[in-house]
Amino acid sequence: MKTKLFFAVAAVLSLSSNAQVKSTFKGQDPITAVSTVTRPVEKQWKGVFDKTGDEVFFGNDFAGARLNGVVKIDENTFSVLITPENSPINGSPWYAFKVWSKTDKEIQIRFDYPQNVKHRYNAKISADGKKWTASENGTFVKREKDSNYVLKVKVSKDTTWIAAQELKTSKDIAQWISSLKNKNNTAEASVGLTAEGRKIPVFSIGNPSSKNKILISGRNHPPEVTGHYALEAFVESLTADTPLAKKFRKKFEVYVIPLLNPDGVDGGFWRHNSGGIDLNRDYNEFNQPETRAVRDFLKNEIKGENKLLFSIDFHSTHDDIYYTVDPNLKGNIPGFVPNWLNKVKDGIPGYTPHVKPLYFKPPTFTLFSYLFETYKTEALVFEIGDNAPKDFIKKKGEVSGEEFMKLILESSKN
Repeated sequence: MKTKLFFAVAAVLSLSSNAQVKSTFKGQDPITAVSTVTRPVEKQWKGVFDKTGDEVFFGNDFAGARLNGVVKIDENTFSVLITPENSPINGSPWYAFKVWSKTDKEIQIRFDYPQNVKHRYNAKISADGKKWTASENGTFVKREKDSNYVLKVKVSKDTTWIAAQELKTSKDIAQWISSLKNKNNTAEASVGLTAEGRKIPVFSIGNPSSKNKILISGRNHPPEVTGHYALEAFVESLTADTPLAKKFRKKFEVYVIPLLNPDGVDGGFWRHNSGGIDLNRDYNEFNQPETRAVRDFLKNEIKGENKLLFSIDFHSTHDDIYYTVDPNLKGNIPGFVPNWLNKVKDGIPGYTPHVKPLYFKPPTFTLFSYLFETYKTEALVFEIGDNAPKDFIKKKGEVSGEEFMKLILESSKN
């Protein structure tokens, strides 16, 4: 999500991909209105960039790719141009492409973005597009008045995949949904369609007859893959074959919408949907099909005696943080969110949650603020750092899910 500290932390991102910024990140300021009327987006040219000599080739013909141009600087150095789907846009320059060579060699790849955009995501490398490792060969170098990110990588006839984060496309997420146990429906269910006709998947967990409902959502913004991994771990704790999870599923029904922006994810976008809009600014005007689909789905489900008790929207940003509703505003279970986050702190030795209120009064623009105002839902945004290690993300998601189930079961007794 957009922060005023983007430029301040850019230099820190040159550290190891497992580094986490602890001392400077303060989170974003309260969100203000922006137009969410559909705007044009620029489609990528897809194919093989073969104007780079007769040795090295670059390609972007796959879901989630982002590569807008390649320039050969010398025999072993190449500039890749990465541009957004449209502008203005926040500084989240997503990239994903393939590279291969006729002969084994080491090359340097320089990342070039539009003016005033800084590098954010240090490269992840894969041999198959499935298993990824963080590159240790990326550095910042000075070029004229600018600082550029340059990646050294060994290439061969075999394809090397390079991306800002691990690829998690709509196909990958559908496969994850299908693998889950103890859910009530499959990836075939959706809350509606995007402008490009993709399904916005939804599935449920627990007791459909329960009046007590919960919503879990993610991927408003395409590059926020670490947030998706936290969502996976959290959801998997709710679907586990444990006494706690079984008891929880008898008392509650959970709706999971893990991919709110499939057009943006599969299109390799930096931030927006295919309507050129940040979806998490459109939960007031509802100009976009994705936000309308979520609104209408919930209107149909949360009626009569049904209550939407709690919602959690997963994102990624520069460092871990929870954005909450002003504690002076009371929802369905007053005090639940701070109590839960304290339990998470106790469950992860050495971890202190970073919490910041972000919603204080209408109008609503984000999903979590809309849910609070409409349903008095105990709502928050769960942000994972861009460079958070996967084992930490998994641990945090699991502990968060387990402590959530314990606390909401206890709260339901009152």
